[in-house]
Amino acid sequence: MRLDRLQLKNTLTRWRQWWHDDVVDAPFEPILHPSSQRLLWIGVFTFAGHMLFYWMWAHALPQPHENLLARLFMALTALIYLMPGLRRDPTSASSGRWFTLATWIQLPWFFTWMYGMNGGNPVWLGSFVAMVLIYYHATDWRIATLGLITGGGAGLMTSHLLGGVAHGPQQPLANLVVIGFAWSMGLMLGLSSANLRRARLINTLSTMGVMAHELRTPLATVNLMGDVLRNLSQNDVGDAKRKKFEELATRLQNLVRSMNRQIDTQISNAQLLRLPRENLPIQAAELVHEVVANYPYRSSRERDCVRVQVQQDFCFTGSRAMFAQVITNLLKNALHALASASNAPQPGDLRVDVGVHHGKGRIAVSDDGIGISHELQSRIFEPFYSTQAGAGNGLGLTFCKNVVEAAHGRISVHSEPGLGAVFMIDLPLSTTGSPARPAPTA
Repeated sequence: MRLDRLQLKNTLTRWRQWWHDDVVDAPFEPILHPSSQRLLWIGVFTFAGHMLFYWMWAHALPQPHENLLARLFMALTALIYLMPGLRRDPTSASSGRWFTLATWIQLPWFFTWMYGMNGGNPVWLGSFVAMVLIYYHATDWRIATLGLITGGGAGLMTSHLLGGVAHGPQQPLANLVVIGFAWSMGLMLGLSSANLRRARLINTLSTMGVMAHELRTPLATVNLMGDVLRNLSQNDVGDAKRKKFEELATRLQNLVRSMNRQIDTQISNAQLLRLPRENLPIQAAELVHEVVANYPYRSSRERDCVRVQVQQDFCFTGSRAMFAQVITNLLKNALHALASASNAPQPGDLRVDVGVHHGKGRIAVSDDGIGISHELQSRIFEPFYSTQAGAGNGLGLTFCKNVVEAAHGRISVHSEPGLGAVFMIDLPLSTTGSPARPAPTA
């Protein structure tokens, strides 16, 4: 009996893990395999297809309730796929919303409406089944499932209001079995496709982590070269040469430290979808001071522009190594934003604040850099999306979001273009560490 309870508990745990990883936390993909060319073909095929099927069902193989006005409306709706803004950036949030609306009208609403109007005859039963499979192939399986439920209900209501066939299909049970089979197959294909994309992403990230780790060997050699140069400077050489040797050795070893920090970032990114579930107590102020002190600044000016302000220390639980990388990523982005501004960074241009806000611990990283446009703020946490053209891999903020949410926290951004940005991490307080207390400013 105890073994059965243990197996049941393990099964429920696996199901909860799957529910969170694949349903709740997995990012939505309104347009699967988004590309301008794919949207072009979808738009052209949908527009021409409605005209072709109107001729087929109205003249070649007549079907009851075929309607020219309905077909023209659907053909014009297909032009949404050809909108310049949608095709220019298919991965944006607005493009996803437009695509979802157009596809909801084109597929579940229209096909259910015509299925009801024609009494579920064989032609529209086959068309409805094909629609279900197409829907799961075009969009995220969660969106497709919700769309079939809402679109199916709206389509049947429209059919009823317009006087559809009252008696319904001749074989309602057979129709229900066929539709149920198509729906289950579509759901299975959608889930397997999502798992395949997830596995490919994990493999890609793992490869990045291995490649980054392999760079440590040549970097160790470079670091030894720095030690050799520093030792040479201690020999009987002139002051001018000694100074040059020291300067070169310092530059080499600073470069090695910076590269090792980047390697740590890439290895952390490689764990993007498999983060460790550590729940150790962490003092926020201590962590922030440690990260700020050890960050590999490129110059003394960069180091001097950072200010740490601790209004009230607090304790939270999570992975210390992962949260150190989160703060490092935010510092790196803030320094990049400052470097992109026209003025040289001044003391206080980058601020890290620690405090308690509305019963939650808060770590805020703010800068006076170039800021982030309002259109991009909803996308910066998406995987592989970067505002730093050619300079970022688009995984840093995604990693931050996953780490913070794994600790039951929330990360948000507030920014005005040209006025800087503020990234806020809000975390539940923990009583396992030292009590929250005011702390000095650094």
